[in-house]
Amino acid sequence: LVAKMSDDVAIQDVACGAEHTILVTRSGRLLVCGSNQRGQLGADVSKVPTATTVVPVHHPSGGRFVSAEAGNAHSLLLDNYGDVWLTSSNGLQLVVKGHSVLAIAAGGDDNSVVIAPASTGGLSLTRQFSVEKEDDGMDIVDSVENLLQEISSNGANKQYACNEIAKRTEELLKYPSVLNSVFLDPRELEYMFDRLSNVGDGEVKQNIASAIERGLKIGLECLRGDDTRLMHPEAVRCLLLYIKFFDVCRDDGIVFDMRGECISLFCDVILSVPFEGHKALHGWALNLYPREIFAKMLVQPLLRALNECLKFSVDENQVSHFQPSRQAVPVIVAVISWLHTIAEESNLASPTDFYSDGVSQISVGALFDDLQRMKRASPRERSKNFHICAYPFLLSPGCKRNLLQMESQIEMYKAMLGDIKFSESQRQITVDPYFHLEIEREHLLKQTLEKIKQTDAKEIRKRLRVSFKGEEGIDAGGVTKEFFQLLSEELFEVNSGLWSTKYGNDVNWFNSDNTWNDNNYELIGLLFGLALYNSVLLDVRFPLAVYRKILGLPLGLEDIIDDDLRKGLQQLLEYEGDDVEQVFCLNFEVTWMELGEEKRLELKPDGANIPVTNENREEYVLRYVRWVLVDSIQPQWDSFEKGVMKVMESSSLDLFLPEELELLVVGSPDLDFEALEVNTKYEGGYDKNSPVIKNFWKFVREAPKDTQVQLLKFATASCKAPIGGLGKMDFMIQRAGPDSAQLPTSHTCFNTLILPDYGDNYEKLADLLGRAIIECEGFGLE
Repeated sequence: LVAKMSDDVAIQDVACGAEHTILVTRSGRLLVCGSNQRGQLGADVSKVPTATTVVPVHHPSGGRFVSAEAGNAHSLLLDNYGDVWLTSSNGLQLVVKGHSVLAIAAGGDDNSVVIAPASTGGLSLTRQFSVEKEDDGMDIVDSVENLLQEISSNGANKQYACNEIAKRTEELLKYPSVLNSVFLDPRELEYMFDRLSNVGDGEVKQNIASAIERGLKIGLECLRGDDTRLMHPEAVRCLLLYIKFFDVCRDDGIVFDMRGECISLFCDVILSVPFEGHKALHGWALNLYPREIFAKMLVQPLLRALNECLKFSVDENQVSHFQPSRQAVPVIVAVISWLHTIAEESNLASPTDFYSDGVSQISVGALFDDLQRMKRASPRERSKNFHICAYPFLLSPGCKRNLLQMESQIEMYKAMLGDIKFSESQRQITVDPYFHLEIEREHLLKQTLEKIKQTDAKEIRKRLRVSFKGEEGIDAGGVTKEFFQLLSEELFEVNSGLWSTKYGNDVNWFNSDNTWNDNNYELIGLLFGLALYNSVLLDVRFPLAVYRKILGLPLGLEDIIDDDLRKGLQQLLEYEGDDVEQVFCLNFEVTWMELGEEKRLELKPDGANIPVTNENREEYVLRYVRWVLVDSIQPQWDSFEKGVMKVMESSSLDLFLPEELELLVVGSPDLDFEALEVNTKYEGGYDKNSPVIKNFWKFVREAPKDTQVQLLKFATASCKAPIGGLGKMDFMIQRAGPDSAQLPTSHTCFNTLILPDYGDNYEKLADLLGRAIIECEGFGLE
């Protein structure tokens, strides 16, 4: 066995047995390779039966090993506490503790430990090392820790300690091998960095930030272009450790990497790592950074750097001035994209962990221009040019919504221009920018579907304007919101025959038995698309699988709606016995009831005669899932999708995750009225301290949830919060004259509540507001 080691690894002691080798590094790490059949490597035999490459074994108590000896099939180890450890099939076992050990030896099947006699008051014996002890990384960390203690205790040498901390931090970062050797667990680095971040005043923080910047530059320059070193797994681990140091806080005027040279250098190094090193980096990220620290240690610092690079200022002439570090944006995004792929594969972070505040602050116009350039570009052009919209995981749902709204507004404008008419008699051009829907409340669904059937697709792509016959309301958005709210109640009624009744009243899933109503599914899809197109929320209860299908994403077992069916299929996959056929008694066939008659369908040719076995159960589950989510509802889904795409065909829905698209369609049921209170604006003489306003928010806080929902519907024509929650919604309370017996009213088009000044009479406000939100419906007088 030939063990290849990086130049970064300094070996202090080596021991060899019959079929194994033990290495002790100068930093106190234990590296092993060879056979582990009898536990001679100090690792659990069930997990590591043999090591064909060098692998690390961690000290059980977090200490450092200083020497090693090996017998035929065992190893003896001495650590810096003077304790002796023996390898076994279960790992490392402590065999000598609390004695002054001078030396250890092993050979054959025997061991020897030399212990000094107990001290009688003289100087304690110091353990002798075969290699001269040098100032290493642990010494640096220990000195930093001592200096931090000195500062926290307000010692006399506080200023010296602050300067020395900066110096030691720079030394730590200058040498990649030192960083590697000191921090075997990233949490240890997190602890030290957090303490460094909170030490001293602004001047001390600036000194430390400058030291980090200098150390990063030197350390990364050592690695740049050194492909031989970066092929070794141990050598590249420090790159992940370096990331945390870009989390330096820039508040209070702290200057760090203003030109983006450090972050550019780091990204260049990590993106140019050879294939072998890249595989190792991938492994380190998976194994050393579990979900609880992955985003905090690897993603957050890079997002902070990205946000800093994207900052800009606008002068008095409305000219934007960007940071010099802006040129680093493409390489930072490339590294974040790599981390995003790892996080998605192994569920190490949530989508919210990757949203960038800096990207969200870019104007929607600039983002839209970037999106359109990207969509027009050929694959070759895309590979040569950077487009921020090619990385939608950086965009918050609100940012994506704004992009989609701008896209829809431009499509509405195009549809309007395409309908320009010229009157020869009057010698004038006429244009109607709206798609008009005039309907009766009593026949809402029937008349809407009839109107949609008769309307050309180009007309539908204009801005929607709704009016209810007999009502005076002018639609500036509020009537449309109420229209879709009422339409949802009828359109998505589970007992309408269009939706399956298997899953109760809380789920809308396509009724596979409904084979006579394809046109209605298309119309439903069209109305669904219209709501999206016009930025109106729908009260629909689609499972996440529907949004995955709209986005063209693959479906799996986790998308099955029926809990019992999903658990049963999962149980089939996880069953450990070799008698699947006898226990489950299944074949490649599904059965279901349709209008009181049992139906059967084979999942593959001659499936009724093919039993499900240990060998083919995965195929059975795949076919079953496909039948439930795709094949059984294919006609209904094709009609629905056709309707959606009549309106949304050229839209950029692919920017959204399924969860984000669901939020865009139905809004959030989480209603944070405290956030709404903070965000509310006042007009007509009201402010947050007006007695009636204080009473209003008291009413809201004390009201039951149903009343809160009704109030929201009364004021905004919607029962849900938009993307970002109520705190992101424009809401206004306007004064409607002095005290009176009038009920409050609202302009739902503008999310405005019109509230008479009831003064400090809480009972009156509660009575009249309560009546208003329960009794009032419609626009104008009937």
